[in-house]
Amino acid sequence: MEQLKGTGVALVTPMSSEGKIDEKGLGNVLDYTAEGVDYWVVLGTTGEYPTLDTSEKERILAYVKSNNPKKLPIVYGLGGNNTQAVLQQIGTTDWSGITAMLSASPHYNKPSQAGIIAHYEKLANAAPVPLILYNVPGRTASNLTAETTLQLAQHPNIIGIKEASGDIKQCATIAAKMPDDFLLISGEDLLTPDLLTLGGHGAISVLANGFPEYFGNTIRLGLLHKNEDCRRAMNVFQDLDPLLYAESNPVGIKEVLRQKNICGNYVRLPLLPASTPLQRKITECLINLDLGSEST
Repeated sequence: MEQLKGTGVALVTPMSSEGKIDEKGLGNVLDYTAEGVDYWVVLGTTGEYPTLDTSEKERILAYVKSNNPKKLPIVYGLGGNNTQAVLQQIGTTDWSGITAMLSASPHYNKPSQAGIIAHYEKLANAAPVPLILYNVPGRTASNLTAETTLQLAQHPNIIGIKEASGDIKQCATIAAKMPDDFLLISGEDLLTPDLLTLGGHGAISVLANGFPEYFGNTIRLGLLHKNEDCRRAMNVFQDLDPLLYAESNPVGIKEVLRQKNICGNYVRLPLLPASTPLQRKITECLINLDLGSEST
């Protein structure tokens, strides 16, 4: 899946102050990110999919499909902790124009590794597009071990993993033993240079919402094996990146986008827009951020 190597942006879902979908804001985000990234990820965690109803998800997906002049590949986020419900959603989704499906490991239930494998195999058998695993223990309360990932990598319709465990040793094991056509994708922006050094293939990024051209170019350095250049370029985000998660994602990145006049910073309960102290810290970081020729 060459088209999914490089930078995927985990798109935010812009909202109005009343909590409604802001299509104008979404259009701004699509226009802003299209030139710098390699593909879009729609309705991942950053897109606040748990608080969107079915009709809103359909509307957002349709809008992205119809506002894609560069014909970027689209990865669609679809997951949950009820396997049967996810299978039903797969059956009712319009998969036209979608390159792959991204699905987080089931949250809350705390399944065994065997249960995680069985869940993903069901999804992969049903999905009409290739499936990308998503390991994010900080949200799901369970980890896809390297052994589990490598076993699932043998499934013909499972093509990669977004790894957000933060465990470099685990990622190294996957990289060393994964099939040649399996994608190892970083889900931790600041750790992406390390994953690329190990043999990773790119990132699905939160930062890329606010800095698509710079982030995309940074990942390209890593894919060209310019490891130190990639690492130095990513290091400029060392102060900003933690702020994006200080009050939970996507609160921080939406505040960045508000300050860059791209869309509002509104989110849905139980999340709240960035607090005044967080807004001030982000403002200071943006003022001090040195991205060379790219405007901050």
